[in-house]
Amino acid sequence: MAERAGFAAKYAWIFGLAAALLVLVFALYQRSPGGRPPEQAAAPGEALPKSGITLEIGTSGTGGAYYPLGGALAAVLSKSLPNVRASAEVTGGSADNLRRIGAGQSQIGLSIADVALEAARGEERFAGGKIPLATLLVLYPNRLHLVTIEGAGIDKISDLKGKRVSTGVPGSATEATALRLLAAIGLDRDKDIKRERLSPIESASALAMKERKLDAFFWLGTVPTPSITELAVAPGVKVKLIDHADAVAAMNAKYGGLYSAGTIAAGSYPGQDKDHTNAEIWNLLVVDEKMTDDFAYALVKTIFENKSELVAIHREAENWTLTAQQREHSPIPFHPGAIRYFKEKSPNF
Repeated sequence: MAERAGFAAKYAWIFGLAAALLVLVFALYQRSPGGRPPEQAAAPGEALPKSGITLEIGTSGTGGAYYPLGGALAAVLSKSLPNVRASAEVTGGSADNLRRIGAGQSQIGLSIADVALEAARGEERFAGGKIPLATLLVLYPNRLHLVTIEGAGIDKISDLKGKRVSTGVPGSATEATALRLLAAIGLDRDKDIKRERLSPIESASALAMKERKLDAFFWLGTVPTPSITELAVAPGVKVKLIDHADAVAAMNAKYGGLYSAGTIAAGSYPGQDKDHTNAEIWNLLVVDEKMTDDFAYALVKTIFENKSELVAIHREAENWTLTAQQREHSPIPFHPGAIRYFKEKSPNF
């Protein structure tokens, strides 16, 4: 027994050292992104990596549309680009993603176009300073819907005057775009309409009521939107989408080149028997403008060459097309590396 005690005392310092080393290794492991071995984060001006780097993609909250899209991107980039390990980061959305790029915390971010323009100009919520951004890819549009029903007395956008209209929940992208549309066509938000500020679900319910507590509502989102589909199949209801693409030029003249004219194809909603023209604003994949041309080119090339894998993970990636890569869809410049790839595929880009 004494011999065992002596042995333990003699080698206690060795056991202590080993334990300390284990704690240190575990701490380093925990501090690395996602519990991975530490790697170098991709610097904005880095060319194709020769050693392992991390590529962080700013997305949204886990319930937002950007998060699964960012996850799909991270999976494809990690698999296809040598020495790159990409991860989708949970964030507060567009503005947060752009600030993270400006701070060097993320290398790629998803953003709606108007927020990206604010950041690039250093305006409104980015009044503290400009963020040097470039567009890597135009993703998909958010489409502005102006929804009403038969019997509400609305056949064109000017018929909204005097009607009960929801412009979306306070502070939402729907509200911002709807108010810009109204201003562009000369309707006062407070004097010319009886304004409500409801979600699409609340708006659809109010329209469907027999006593009809609402005449029309705006919604900015993807097609189809479930609440509009549900309204379209409600008994005794005939949904109408009001054309407004002819207001896009006035919106852009007043607010900058943020919007484009688009079409919601016939059949997108039950009972919709003709195409509907509308205003659209695009979602973008953006990077620091100092990212090297070679790296930006490799990212865009990898995304398009692996599009089928992206679509298998998230269907919205079907809309990531070469034809969508138009300068009028992005109010900030395309990255030169992205332009190089687009010109290879379409010399007239």
